[in-house]
Parts: sequence; structure tokens; C-alpha cells
Amino acid sequence: MSERLNIPSGAKWESLVGYSRAVRIGPFVHVTGTTAFGPDGDLVGVGDAAVQTRQCFENIRRALVQAGASFRDVVRTRMYVTDISQWETIGRVHGEIFGQILPATTMVEVSGLIDPRMMVEIEADAYVGDDAGDSSS
Repeated sequence: MSERLNIPSGAKWESLVGYSRAVRIGPFVHVTGTTAFGPDGDLVGVGDAAVQTRQCFENIRRALVQAGASFRDVVRTRMYVTDISQWETIGRVHGEIFGQILPATTMVEVSGLIDPRMMVEIEADAYVGDDAGDSSS
């Protein structure tokens, strides 16, 4: 697959800003900064870092599946958090998903995200090689 596949999330601001939820080119999948908005367009888990992190990963999972990938294909994650004192809560959720996969990862504190109620935004990069996992993970 050398053709470019853009995967939208349907968020209203994608066309305004000019981005896709994920892009796959060949075996590489890049999932953009993903926040805790649910399918109804409302922010999930206001005030709860663990709930927001789980929703971020659910949104990432859906994008990976659309790209023909799974969590097992993820080689890198980046987590942007507004309160680094929540690192352990956010990290535990990351560990629930990636504890056996062990991608390279980064967590950094930022001064704010687009919506002040957001506590975390996560990016993921995946490589879908010949021995890729199935898309159910």
C-alpha cells in the first residue's frame, strides 16, 4: 500500500484546520493528537484524567482499525497533559493497553489544550509490517 489513506474522525474542525484523524502511507500509520471527545461530540470525563485517557485511546483504536492496524502495531505514543501530577493515573491507562507491547512513549506537561476542560491529548504512530497483529486489539 503506497497510496495515501486519510482517515477522518468527522470532527467539525478538521476541515477548518486541514487535518485527518489518521494518515496511512504504506506500512506507516500516524494518528494525530486525539482528545476525549465521544461519538456524540461531547467531551468525556470532564475532571477525570483516567476517563479522558481511556476515551483518547478508544478514539485512537477506531482510527487504527480504519487504517488496517491495531494497538499491537503501535511503535510510539506521545501524551500531552495539562497537569503532570496526573502522570501516574494517565500512565496506568497507557499501561493497561501497552503493558505487553511497550512502544516508545513520551509524556509532557503543556500549559493548555484547545478546550480548557481537556486534560490529555495523545498521538500514536504505528507500523503495519508483514507480521502485524489483527485489527481487533
